[in-house]
Amino acid sequence: MNAKNENRVPRHATKTSPWCWIPTLYIAEGLPYFAVNVLTVIMYVRMGIGVAEMAFFTGWLYLPWVIKPFWSPFVDLIKTKHHWTIAMEWLIGGAMAAVALLLHLPFFFTATLGVFWLMAFFSATHDIAADGFYMLALTPHDQAAYVGVRSTFYRIASIIGQGGLVVLAGILEERGGDVTTAWSVVFGVLSTFFLIVAAWHTYILPRPTDDHPSGGKTAGDIMRGFGETFVSFFSKPHIWSALSFMLLYRLPEALCVKLVQPFLVGSRESGGLGLTTAEVGIVNGTVGVIALLAGGIAGGIAISRNGLKRWLWPMAMTLTLPCLFYCLMAMTQPTDFIYICTAVGLEQFGYGFGFTAFMLYLIYFSQGESQTSHYAFCTAFMALGMMLPGMAAGWLHNELESIHIFGGEGPQGYVNFFWVAVATSVATFISCALLKIDPRFGKKNQDKQ
Repeated sequence: MNAKNENRVPRHATKTSPWCWIPTLYIAEGLPYFAVNVLTVIMYVRMGIGVAEMAFFTGWLYLPWVIKPFWSPFVDLIKTKHHWTIAMEWLIGGAMAAVALLLHLPFFFTATLGVFWLMAFFSATHDIAADGFYMLALTPHDQAAYVGVRSTFYRIASIIGQGGLVVLAGILEERGGDVTTAWSVVFGVLSTFFLIVAAWHTYILPRPTDDHPSGGKTAGDIMRGFGETFVSFFSKPHIWSALSFMLLYRLPEALCVKLVQPFLVGSRESGGLGLTTAEVGIVNGTVGVIALLAGGIAGGIAISRNGLKRWLWPMAMTLTLPCLFYCLMAMTQPTDFIYICTAVGLEQFGYGFGFTAFMLYLIYFSQGESQTSHYAFCTAFMALGMMLPGMAAGWLHNELESIHIFGGEGPQGYVNFFWVAVATSVATFISCALLKIDPRFGKKNQDKQ
């Protein structure tokens, strides 16, 4: 393909600046993910749902992201990426409004879980459509130019979803004294925002000339192609060591992710730190997220200098060993808010630094024919590795609550649980030891070697 064709401008592109839709598109991609997988955790705990029930049932909400590769081909077959993107945003906005209303019912837990599962399905489908739309609506040059913009606004969605909205809920809880109403307002705000975004995108999103259903392909053709890709993925060299890495590298985090916020907000009598909802939004959703992003940036710089293989083990240790900060806080139950923020910030920086190796390995393993489809399978196994341990985390906490390994009085569930999470880092290290990685991968000059 010559340079002229490669950088051709879609017919409509000159009419709409990417700045008019990329920021809102990627905030809209991030917010429902964090609403489903983060806000649900603290909301249900604050509304009196037990830790074991909360962790098990919210763990199921990862499922649409696990099975996303199985229906993504049909997004290509039916309608356009433009259509799918906007339709999912209207549905997500409607689902958020339903949550706001259903929270006031006696059977709110069952009712809202069903809506959240639908929202997760809509969000996963939106991911497929929005990322595909991004590539169709921009020239290759503009795709590269705006990749930083899309990443930045997805991260902004992370700070809003894990920080700003939790702080808002906390402020409303304190002023109104009603937890249910506070969270109903939060989801009402989210719904209003999404409906405005959906209306904006209906008006502003460009219509790429290449955005059309897969011509000449039937569902049978797509399923056969999917089957061939599936077989080729499991035929890749070192597939089993790669799968063990995808499932086990993040095991300590996968266990902790459902229990960290209940630990922060839980009463001191139950072994928690007794923070308010607003304080949790600041410490975990703002300080923690910013430290996480800083760790990711530092990890990217490190790997670009020396390659993935050189940094794999240091990054595995920074991802797992900072869990010791939670062990220390569970044993001492500090009251100093600055101390808690510092401990969580350091843990999240280490996690962000270590997570870089994980994501780059997925890219590395996906290289070759059918790279995009193979990467989708990798991310599905990544989601599965988060889903299964998270579902068991609450049960494990309850089982460990009456065991006094480290002394102390009262419930010891959080103390013992975080030490078990640290112990599972052995699985992380074993999965790293089994990997085969080209020493050149990740370096800036890898193509010249």
